[in-house]
Amino acid sequence: MFSWLGTDDRRRKDPEVFQTVSEGLKKLYKTKLLPLEEHYKFHEFHSPALEDADFDNKPMVLLVGQYSTGKTTFIRYLLEQDFPGMRIGPEPTTDSFIAVMQGDVEGIIPGNALVVDPKKPFRKLNAFGNAFLNRFVCAQLPNPVLESISVIDTPGILSGEKQRISRGYDFAAVLEWFAERVDRIILLFDAHKLDISDEFSEVIKALKNHEDKMRVVLNKADQIETQQLMRVYGALMWSLGKIVNTPEVIRVYIGSFWSHPLLIPDNRKLFEAEEQDLFRDIQSLPRNAALRKLNDLIKRARLAKVHAYIISSLKKEMPSVFGKDNKKKELVNNLGEIYARIEREHQISPGDFPNLRKMQDQLQAQDFSKFQPLKSKLLETVEDMLANDIAQLMVLVRQEESQRPTQMVKGGAFEGTLHGPFGHGYGEGAGEGIDDAEWVVARDKPMYDEIFYTLSPVDGKITGANAKKEMVRSKLPNTVLGKIWKLADIDKDGMLDDEEFALANHLIKVKLEGHELPNELPSHLLPPSKRKITE
Repeated sequence: MFSWLGTDDRRRKDPEVFQTVSEGLKKLYKTKLLPLEEHYKFHEFHSPALEDADFDNKPMVLLVGQYSTGKTTFIRYLLEQDFPGMRIGPEPTTDSFIAVMQGDVEGIIPGNALVVDPKKPFRKLNAFGNAFLNRFVCAQLPNPVLESISVIDTPGILSGEKQRISRGYDFAAVLEWFAERVDRIILLFDAHKLDISDEFSEVIKALKNHEDKMRVVLNKADQIETQQLMRVYGALMWSLGKIVNTPEVIRVYIGSFWSHPLLIPDNRKLFEAEEQDLFRDIQSLPRNAALRKLNDLIKRARLAKVHAYIISSLKKEMPSVFGKDNKKKELVNNLGEIYARIEREHQISPGDFPNLRKMQDQLQAQDFSKFQPLKSKLLETVEDMLANDIAQLMVLVRQEESQRPTQMVKGGAFEGTLHGPFGHGYGEGAGEGIDDAEWVVARDKPMYDEIFYTLSPVDGKITGANAKKEMVRSKLPNTVLGKIWKLADIDKDGMLDDEEFALANHLIKVKLEGHELPNELPSHLLPPSKRKITE
């Protein structure tokens, strides 16, 4: 059992004991953050209140992209299985939000039924109305991948004002709602059409403050030549740089995520390496889920604090009787100055403030006379939560991680390259010769022997100093050469015989060809005469 105890007697008469991180987050939110949110109408401005399902649900991956970029095909590729409601085509086929989740029986749950299910984290989507709920379904099916994660498929983003308006609901607002709750946001681009429509640009801007969750996939990259692919990649990075205003570059994965033969196989190795990197990123989500929820709660608490300062400042400026309407207009127009004053008075980072233009639009419809003045006790409670409770909960996160077996997404496409000859890098670099009956180093050993005998061996061995003279010719750093020495000196006598010297040169060649060195020497690289030593 994991537990952490409150240490401040002024804060609590009885120490709190939490069994799990999830339980701790729920308790902290309901007792410390939610009262502040309700008091200052946080839910009317920013995000609906969190529910138990938001803390208990599996990690979710949100796929976003223009139509025909391969979002639905990407899910099909991961699951290696069709899912209910799946439609694939070059035209805009997916016209709904589809939550692909684990279920004992294949089937579809319509949106109106989904938002009343307390076990699903979608109840607050009810606020977007029937126009959205008629375009929202949950596809359930038994699949090993879905035992660890859920995937949200979204309608293809369109270009053109008429198509955008005809949705009947605020598409960007819905995506923003999902972005707050998912663990990973994957933006898909088609290598053939990189134009970012106005709606897609608006969507990416709506995902601001969630850049840490965002990854980019340049899909269908097997359909263009290497030179064109370089140009497309450069154009994509340039386009993203104009929309995503962060100094860091978003990670872009290049590949072709479907189960068809590669049209132009020139970049096969690149695609394999990129796919493995993306799979590792997705597979890490269950392990980091508790930390992500903790991080999101901290972000929410910081925003709620700033919101409380804004609302209470507006309340303070309002006259008690006459001239309320004129004063309201003045305050809304001068909201930027109020932001600056709050920033100075409370030492708050500018990045913690909500979007100025959006906040001004929302304030137009509010009755300022119903706003609440500053209530220090509520803010102190949240400050205390951030300063003490969260720190204690971080310890519990680490304890839970260490006690659990390694959590990873399994099944589907994640299993295909895990073992056997089709694993990434199998038979390459240090893995070369893994299936050969003969020792792979023996192919070049005569060449290495010629060098060996010029280094004055004594009793069939050369000293470390003599070996160093030859090994430094590779121009590899001493840290790398030191690792090669440890791997090659199998009997740990500080000297190398002819087989160990040949092995050292083989490992140098592996490194010079751009491959990574193993942490431990693979069994197939052991010299034949040394295999009994290690058994």
